[in-house]
Amino acid sequence: MTAIIQVAVPGPFATPLDYLPAGNAPLPPAGTRVRVPLGNRRVTGVVLAHRQDSHLDGTRLRPMIEGLDEHPLLDGELLDLILWTARYYHHPVGEAFATALPGRLRHGHPATGGRSRHYTVTPQGQATDPARLHRRAPRQAEILTWLQSRQRITAASLATLEGDPVGAMNRLLDRGLCESHESHDYGLIEGRGEACAPRLSPAQQAAAEAIAPNGGHHTLLIEGVTGSGKTEVYLGAIEQVLAAGRQALVIVPEIGLTPQLIGRFQQRLNARIAVLHSGLADGERLNAWLAARDGQADVIIGTRSAVFVPLSAPGLIIVDEEHDQSLKQAEGLRYSARDLAVLRGSRLDIPVILGSATPSLESLANARDGRYGHVQISERAGGARPPALRLLDMRGQPTRDGLSQPLLDRVSQHLADDGQVLLFLNRRGFAPVLICHECGWLAECDRCDARYTYHRQRQRLQCHHCDREQRLPAHCPQCGSADLRPLGLGTERIESALRASFPDHPLVRVDRDSTRRRGSFEQAMADARRGETRLLLGTQMLAKGHHLPAVTLVAIIDADQGLFSADFRGPERLAQLVIQVAGRAGRAERPGEVVIQTHHPEHPLLQTLLAGGYPAFARAALAERQAAGLPPATAMALLRAEAVDRSTPMDFLAAAAGQAPGIQGVECIGPYPAPMERRAGRYRAQLMVQAVERRNLQGFLDGWLPRLATLPSARRVRWSVDVDPAETL
Repeated sequence: MTAIIQVAVPGPFATPLDYLPAGNAPLPPAGTRVRVPLGNRRVTGVVLAHRQDSHLDGTRLRPMIEGLDEHPLLDGELLDLILWTARYYHHPVGEAFATALPGRLRHGHPATGGRSRHYTVTPQGQATDPARLHRRAPRQAEILTWLQSRQRITAASLATLEGDPVGAMNRLLDRGLCESHESHDYGLIEGRGEACAPRLSPAQQAAAEAIAPNGGHHTLLIEGVTGSGKTEVYLGAIEQVLAAGRQALVIVPEIGLTPQLIGRFQQRLNARIAVLHSGLADGERLNAWLAARDGQADVIIGTRSAVFVPLSAPGLIIVDEEHDQSLKQAEGLRYSARDLAVLRGSRLDIPVILGSATPSLESLANARDGRYGHVQISERAGGARPPALRLLDMRGQPTRDGLSQPLLDRVSQHLADDGQVLLFLNRRGFAPVLICHECGWLAECDRCDARYTYHRQRQRLQCHHCDREQRLPAHCPQCGSADLRPLGLGTERIESALRASFPDHPLVRVDRDSTRRRGSFEQAMADARRGETRLLLGTQMLAKGHHLPAVTLVAIIDADQGLFSADFRGPERLAQLVIQVAGRAGRAERPGEVVIQTHHPEHPLLQTLLAGGYPAFARAALAERQAAGLPPATAMALLRAEAVDRSTPMDFLAAAAGQAPGIQGVECIGPYPAPMERRAGRYRAQLMVQAVERRNLQGFLDGWLPRLATLPSARRVRWSVDVDPAETL
């Protein structure tokens, strides 16, 4: 009987598709890629299994076109993880595999990394005195001297020499004084291991002992205040893992956090480091992926998708800033890298460390219930003192472009004392509103329920929800008046005010607009760490993970924008952001100060943070979630739908609610319009599903979602399901 090959192919297919083998070719093993026909196209898929029969009639089965890999790219552990991910998040299986693979592999390119050339000295060359060559061939003498001392020189290093180094090297090759070699080049960063580990504080030591890198699987939540030295605890655990000949995977939420972390790791670890994030070219990502799979990388540092990287000798997984929303994919396969890291560590029987100064309520609940270990580091490393927080009541205060006089006075005082000042506003552009002073017209996006943001430097209006742009109008399109005024605050406006108030102090603005050029963010942060910049202004790009030892004052310019969010997670995010931003102050010998401008100084969230810090807020928030029946006390999924007209999404979701299976402990809420109903020209609505038990939610979704595809209205909407949504907007 002819074997059937089950292949996960990209597309809206909940299960793999069946194919016949290609002629007399051997069966491709599970975990390899194959090229198969799909309609009129040829696509790349992943072989999952072989079967002896198919639910399709044999005459309807098509043969695969060709196998692309001789050996499996994905081992059984990673195959199972991706399949579990597709089932849990109810996403098409082929799309899940496409998410897990680097771009070149999912498009069918060979699974081969880059290659590089290097040169070594021969025994004859080692015995030759370079001085004999110097008079007639000084460049050859220079290269031979280098080779004799270093034993090896790469083609890239050779090209940095003056003159004609390639010609000189060719002549050394002809004379038999050196040899040329070609080898794989994975683009790894070589750790120098030159910095000694500092002495750990008692709290750091307790956290290090709780990790037990060689003790099998357990998940440890390290709750350490900003500046407490969590990275040193990570490094100590990684050193133990490397000594045992195993690999460490470190997941960070954003690209901006990787350069500083890589620098720390490079100084401390004598190891080969691979980096994986979306800012790399496709070839660079493939090289890092292959280096991890082939055991060439000892430490892998990556953003969200690195949770799927293959590991030849896994020993430890670390998720830094585990609370960060960026660890949850917002489109396509809506997976949580944090949650998958914990699952993967369990399946690999290795420890998982979750680190944060402001842990997510989900992780705190798991620690409270005994599923995670939990250690707290409540003191800053090196004797640095926590910053003093104070609220600045803005009611009735005269301001200069959003900056109150008391705040300007504090900035001036810290600058006079040779301090560095960081000002935070999580809104880029010059102003979030442009209004006509004569008739009240507002510049509104015609594709979203949102207003255009005014960007003065580019003289453009931009919607920050759909990225639509238009030129700044010279006159009001409604009444013709030229009196158009910006309202509200953005980082460009604050920058202008700061330059006017402190013209003699270097200033840098850090947001998505000012750091578009490659390397500009890293350069700005390097200048700040060296103290060349006295005033730092930015969005949440500045808020977390950066060590800025010279900062003595942090000012949160507008704390009110997150106090009244429509998302039930809004208060948690605001509390985390305030604490993370405040943590940039006073990280060295000098004490730090944090000033929070607000029109609501009596707000319970701010008062709780001021009196008891993040732990007090988290305790209160967990109690509120429990009382309200919200995650983490319950499990949740959102069914979202969108269409070009307002009624169609609501009609589909109403029909979907009518198809809901009756499972005890599961409740459907809605449908209702999304808080921002129209976005990018489409109307959006959603239906919330809540369950007391996670297994009940999964059972409900298993029985419910297949029915939705058969609804007549399903063809008129785009719909998706988001399990464990990070936001409900």
